[in-house]
Amino acid sequence: MDNLTHSLFGLTLARTPLGRGGRGSTIALVLASNAPDIDIVATAGGSAKYLEWHRGPTHGLPGVIGLGLVVAAIGWLIDRKWGAPEPADRASFRRLWIVAMIGVACHVLMDLPTSYGTRPFSPFAWTWFAQDWEPIVDIYLLAILAAGLWFGRATDRTARVSSASAHSRNAVLALGLMMVNYGIRATAHHEAIARAHQVFGAQLPASCPNVTPESPFEHWPRNTEPTAAEGASRCLVEIAAMPDFLSPFRWRLIAHLSNAFEVRTVDLLTDTGRATSSDVRIVAIHYPNVWTPAVFQAAQSPVAQVFLGFSRFPAARSVVGADGAAIVRWNDLRFTSETVPSIRERAPNLFTATVQLDPAGKVVHERLGRQ
Repeated sequence: MDNLTHSLFGLTLARTPLGRGGRGSTIALVLASNAPDIDIVATAGGSAKYLEWHRGPTHGLPGVIGLGLVVAAIGWLIDRKWGAPEPADRASFRRLWIVAMIGVACHVLMDLPTSYGTRPFSPFAWTWFAQDWEPIVDIYLLAILAAGLWFGRATDRTARVSSASAHSRNAVLALGLMMVNYGIRATAHHEAIARAHQVFGAQLPASCPNVTPESPFEHWPRNTEPTAAEGASRCLVEIAAMPDFLSPFRWRLIAHLSNAFEVRTVDLLTDTGRATSSDVRIVAIHYPNVWTPAVFQAAQSPVAQVFLGFSRFPAARSVVGADGAAIVRWNDLRFTSETVPSIRERAPNLFTATVQLDPAGKVVHERLGRQ
């Protein structure tokens, strides 16, 4: 999730019993709710280095323990300097550490239901996990958290109960509405996947024989062998539904085939899922994913290795010149527009990798995004 959502969630937690102990607990919860994103310092080494470490160890067990300890120390020092004058009214360091670890863990848990995903077992295992329920920025989640904090302030001025009780009541209400939001999105996601075969119709081939069984969480990179020729037999690897920024009932369906991707959008409130020949919306956007020898060669470059470890749906395209030189590009279809960019255009965002090979197959240039 975005850092504004994480911050508002930390402030909401501070209005629950976790926030007891004064200013130090509040500071610890807000800082801890954002602490895992300290991995942004990896950008000093370039885009590839950032992508390599993003949502890695800071989002795993070392992050929960280590960042919790650092945040607790900061909260403890601030509380001693500007906190309650009476030591009995301040949170102990042990309590701050526990509270901070809860804040860090909640950050990781909030990243998990997004289509971006996270790596909660790093550095022991670098597998990405996701649930695809939430976009990176959920405007409804932001509204729920912001409203809970705002009405909590208004309640302070009018409530007959204590301020602490008013805070806690509004925080619990906001957290309950958060769960409702997650429930609606989870249900809508399940329905979008269920309609996928009707939506795509005959465009979908049979499932691949080497597909791994379904698991409670989406995970990648997967051990799926890409098809190396246009004429090879197609099969279905998986179907995913990406959430929409505005509507929880609008989903971007991605059919991952062995040599291509088919993409189309479905609205659960308006689309019946039954395609007709007169319905222009049944035409899915086709993204080739043919792994030619040039693509396999380019995939060995350092930037490509980082990108392919991060990307969930890397669609490969390649152009080979008359002299044998080649340009290879991968686009992560989670973040692409509804049109296929030209291979000769500059990459539109960070979630694209481009590798240039000379006639001998040696990498002469590689980049992420607009580098």
